[in-house]
Amino acid sequence: MTIQLPGFFDLQINGFCGIDFNAPDLIADRVEEALERIRATGVTRCLPTLVTSSVDDFAARARVLSRVRSPDIAGIHMEGPYISPDDGPRGAHPRAHTRPANIDDFKRRQDAADGRIVLVTLAPEVDGAVALIEHLVASGVRVAIGHTAATPDQIARAIAAGATLATHLGNGCAQMLPRHPNPIWELLAADTVFASFIADGHHLPPATVKSMIRAKGLERTILVTDAVAAAGCAPGTHTIGGVTSVLSADGRVSLPGTPYLAGSALTMDRAIANTVRYTGLPLEAVIPMASTIPAAYLDLQPRGTVTAEWDADAADLRVLRTSA
Repeated sequence: MTIQLPGFFDLQINGFCGIDFNAPDLIADRVEEALERIRATGVTRCLPTLVTSSVDDFAARARVLSRVRSPDIAGIHMEGPYISPDDGPRGAHPRAHTRPANIDDFKRRQDAADGRIVLVTLAPEVDGAVALIEHLVASGVRVAIGHTAATPDQIARAIAAGATLATHLGNGCAQMLPRHPNPIWELLAADTVFASFIADGHHLPPATVKSMIRAKGLERTILVTDAVAAAGCAPGTHTIGGVTSVLSADGRVSLPGTPYLAGSALTMDRAIANTVRYTGLPLEAVIPMASTIPAAYLDLQPRGTVTAEWDADAADLRVLRTSA
């Protein structure tokens, strides 16, 4: 069945088809090439995501992204460096560049980005987090909680200060957590907090996706790809921000020799189809999680339309073309 859908909106994408937005040699032409290939998967607006790095390295990448005036870019997602330095919650982010939250440090990064940072992921337990959250919210920047080992009280204070999203909930946390309390329960229970999920079958098992979406509610659920340069590529070795990762034949992207994931090779059309399959929800209930809900979270609208082929029996979505 051929269907018309609103353009997809991805709040977290680190690269695509061999192009790494965190690469030291990033140029505008490469960004535009990646955006064109991302658009073929139905994503017509996105937040290129820059991960934990030094101010100078971040500034160099942000300047490139800020010069690309494509309407596909709705802003920049700054993931780190104000995150947990610990193994597990830190994920693939380089420990050497994690640091306390600092308003002046953020201002330097925002200046380099020409004011285009619209979303910041941080850990509530790092020094200075609450003050920075308050500053970000006052300046119109959305704040997400992620890569964290925060206590319930620390999470509550971050939410009270204005944090409104949980970044890839269920990931970016310790491999072994207390049964309760833990950050996952706290963020699922927070009624003012949206949650993003990576529905690739590697970051979260299907039953976990189903349970978390039930708990968070359809209207506060956002699908993201967290795609890295390995997305759209053959299995092999790739990098994100200078960190080596390996894409396996089953689509899992991980740090070599570790159990830690390092982003995903997911595309948004597959994320939608997987979520339908994992949850049993109808397609019309899942599409907003990848389009209107993330757009509205940033006070924006989806851009353009997606013409796709939907096989309900197989829960398979195939993008035919986009119009934006």
